[in-house]
Amino acid sequence: MPQFIPLLSESEINKQVKKIAEKISNDYKTEDLVLIGVLKGAFIFLSDLTRQITIDHEIDLIGASSYEGTSSTGQIVFTKQPDLELENRDILLVEDIVDTGNTLLKIIEFLKLLNPRSIKICSLIDKHERREVQINVEYSCFSLDKGFIVGYGLDYNEKYRNLPAIYDLKP
Repeated sequence: MPQFIPLLSESEINKQVKKIAEKISNDYKTEDLVLIGVLKGAFIFLSDLTRQITIDHEIDLIGASSYEGTSSTGQIVFTKQPDLELENRDILLVEDIVDTGNTLLKIIEFLKLLNPRSIKICSLIDKHERREVQINVEYSCFSLDKGFIVGYGLDYNEKYRNLPAIYDLKP
């Protein structure tokens, strides 16, 4: 049976989401902001973040995956593309966790083909342990060095997304 070691409480997460939303609201107050949540993991973070952002913005989703269990396969599969027109718009990619960076790099390459004005990254967790590519995370709620984490949208084989806090999973 897996062991869950508490890392970040629900109140810590809520406090950081609000803080990041305030910064985004200030930084994008004169821009044409589109939040694009990366499915599936970012849906809870995206939901909380959008309700804390105080400026007008739109929301879209993109689906991309490279994980099987706790490991990245190295192969990126797009499962959903954005529906909104993104040309000359300011995209803020909302991600649950930036780990190796490979999936995010492929998403950015794809979105650049749609000619946005800008693309920046907002991540709940910026994790450095397995980073393979240089990725600039402009907005990050938390930075972690290592661990396999679950909860608040983050999963292990599609389980544990529903946990309200974040835990280090020890199988």
